[in-house]
Amino acid sequence: MSKIRFGLIARIALVVVAIEVLAFGALGWFYIDRFSHSIAERTYARLHQIGHMIAAEELPLGMVARPSIMSDLVGLPYLEGMVIGGNGRVIVASNPAQLGRLAVQLPGFEAAWLAPDAPEDRFVTQGDALTFVLRPRSAADTAPIYTTVLTVSTAPLAATQRAIAWGGLVGSLMFIVLTSAGIVLFAQRLITRRVALSLQVLERVEQGELDARIPVTAEDELGLLQRGVNAMTDQLARLLAQQQRHLEALRAQKELLASVIDNAPIRVFWKDRDSRIMGCNPRFAHDAGASAPEELVGKTDDEMPWRAQAHAYRADDQRVMTSGQPKLDYEEPQTTPEGRTIWLSTSKVPLRDAAGQVSGVLGIYADITERKQAQEQVHRLAYFDALTGLPNRTQLLERLRQTMACCSGSACESGFCGALLFIDLDDFKAINETAGHDMGDMLLQQAAQRLRAAVRPEDVVARAGGDEFMVLLPLQAASEAAIVQHVEAVGARMLEALGQNYQLGDMVFRCTASIGATLLRGRGVSVDELFKQADVALYQAKDAGRNALRFFDAEMAQAVRERVALEKDLREALPQGQLALHYQLQVDGAGRVTGAEVLLRWQHPQRGMVSPAAFIPLAETTGLILPIGQWVLRAACAQLAAWAAQPEMAQLTLAVNLSAQQLRQADFVEQVLQVLDETGANPQRLKLELTESMLVTNVEDAIDKMQTLKARGVRFALDDFGTGYSSLAYLRRLPLDQLKIDQSFVRDVLSDPSAAALAQSIVALAQTMGLGVIAEGVETAAQREFLARVGCHAYQGYHFGRPVPLPEFEAQTRTLSAAG
Repeated sequence: MSKIRFGLIARIALVVVAIEVLAFGALGWFYIDRFSHSIAERTYARLHQIGHMIAAEELPLGMVARPSIMSDLVGLPYLEGMVIGGNGRVIVASNPAQLGRLAVQLPGFEAAWLAPDAPEDRFVTQGDALTFVLRPRSAADTAPIYTTVLTVSTAPLAATQRAIAWGGLVGSLMFIVLTSAGIVLFAQRLITRRVALSLQVLERVEQGELDARIPVTAEDELGLLQRGVNAMTDQLARLLAQQQRHLEALRAQKELLASVIDNAPIRVFWKDRDSRIMGCNPRFAHDAGASAPEELVGKTDDEMPWRAQAHAYRADDQRVMTSGQPKLDYEEPQTTPEGRTIWLSTSKVPLRDAAGQVSGVLGIYADITERKQAQEQVHRLAYFDALTGLPNRTQLLERLRQTMACCSGSACESGFCGALLFIDLDDFKAINETAGHDMGDMLLQQAAQRLRAAVRPEDVVARAGGDEFMVLLPLQAASEAAIVQHVEAVGARMLEALGQNYQLGDMVFRCTASIGATLLRGRGVSVDELFKQADVALYQAKDAGRNALRFFDAEMAQAVRERVALEKDLREALPQGQLALHYQLQVDGAGRVTGAEVLLRWQHPQRGMVSPAAFIPLAETTGLILPIGQWVLRAACAQLAAWAAQPEMAQLTLAVNLSAQQLRQADFVEQVLQVLDETGANPQRLKLELTESMLVTNVEDAIDKMQTLKARGVRFALDDFGTGYSSLAYLRRLPLDQLKIDQSFVRDVLSDPSAAALAQSIVALAQTMGLGVIAEGVETAAQREFLARVGCHAYQGYHFGRPVPLPEFEAQTRTLSAAG
């Protein structure tokens, strides 16, 4: 059995503990217990002695009523006292008020003190008061003669006890502090020298003297510790030498790896768990706008030029680190320090520590911007219109097929999934011809912008080619009525936007549009059929007067078939001589015939007389109006030349309506002058009628042409005045001879004050500008009389004669001339 050894530190600790225990035990018992107890016993003995002295009549009973004397006898403050006779009444008392009263009725007096079996004496403690009750008995009688009750204050006694306790405690503490200080000083002198020597050796080791050792002078705990430190120093020296060799090898590997990373033709970076950059190569630093990789250490993507993509980058980092799986070869955008957006091909893999736990992420990326731009260029050429930037027909077809596929599924309960719109710019060809293709391209670009602004982000606006656009409005899970309502609202916005003026350089043009719409049905209708339906609806909108929206339906399809047949017949009408001119009288205020307006009529072999309202718009849209208009002009001039040889007809004028397409022809003036020369007609007898809408697209060109013809004697009248877009600014510049009040105003002059006021205003305007004025559509004498009252003295209408063939017109004229 080995012997228990107590070392130096253990011995010191045992001595300190033993001294403290002995000091606290001895002093505590001596000061607190003994002194306090002896003082209390002495107080009790003195009270007991005084009580017996009173009982033995060594002290007079009257002393009980003397507080000052009693305080001196007891040695404590005397509070009160009384002597109670055998009958229980107070016979002597320090408080005179108590004399003669029954003791049991006094406050604080307990009846048990006078009980027959009560002890001869007792001490009763009540707070800081000590009451001594003495009932002495004589030798012959066991009943007490009287009872003495003395009450003193124990507060001084308690204060004395506390003072003794605190004194003992302070003394003990002083003793412990002094003895402990002595022991510590002794231990310090015994240990400090050896510890200081050990610290000096350790400091030398810390400074690199790995051969320094601590001298061991004793085999106690400190000696064992010194030996342990020496052993650790030996092991440290060996480890440091080994580590130095490893560091040199690692340094060489690190330099090689750094060279590989720095010279790699890609960007390399690595981050910690918080997506903070721990390192990167120079190419990555350059992309971040830094001169060296060290400048980026500790930063996040939020502090980089690509902060706009920081959230996405951080999400990718966390996804790779959380899953522990790499994310390879994916494309993402990045913002450069110059503010450009480039495209990257990125790969990220998780970094792991020695324990296999994910500690960060390693990423590499290459700049694929040029490749991406090439791909986008190919895609743009394949799917976008080069002029407007809108999707082209190919892309719209793909989106349309996708929408139709969704509509064919079970999710589309209504059977409808949206609408397809065809949009054609009215009279765009004329703008191209008069202003040039550059201006036409500018108009198409502005029209594309307006269409795009009129629809939702999910809608597709495409350019089909030329002046035609297509719009796909996908609407899933919507009823037919809801889709129609939506298309009508979108169509209204488009028509309003496209109908606004176009500022093309220094010129202003106005160009309306026509829209055909068909609803997308997911079942039973092919894409080609949808295109045909939208095209049919578009032509129906054209036939309705343009600047309108029309929906496809079965009746419309029939109408289109009829229109196609009518167009075919119209193309044959002119060569086959089916067209003819009718003449309607124009008279002055005296009823004299001044001329006529030539009106085109079509007598078809099977159809009979075809209404001008049916074939004139068709001729406009198909371009047939140009050869037909040329034929009308030539026939009218030929008739003027024929009338020149007839005295009764020689003074008549003929009004010929022009179409907008005729006026916009570059050689229009040459054509008119050639017809006049070839027919020999008097230019002063030819009156060309234009409508206000014809002058909107290119006013300057129209004015130039009119002035040229005006110089040759041709007269001009502005037809349907008041129904278009007249501007006094250019009206004053037009070389007009006459304003023609539209029949819609004339019809209502007697019933509508507004119409009457407009008619009167037109007459006043004409008079102010020095122009003639003629009213068309005069059907009653009352209308004629009203017009005469307001100053209009030229008329045309059923009241004077309907449009009739030439023989009937000449007969009417001769009859009226003879009557006049």
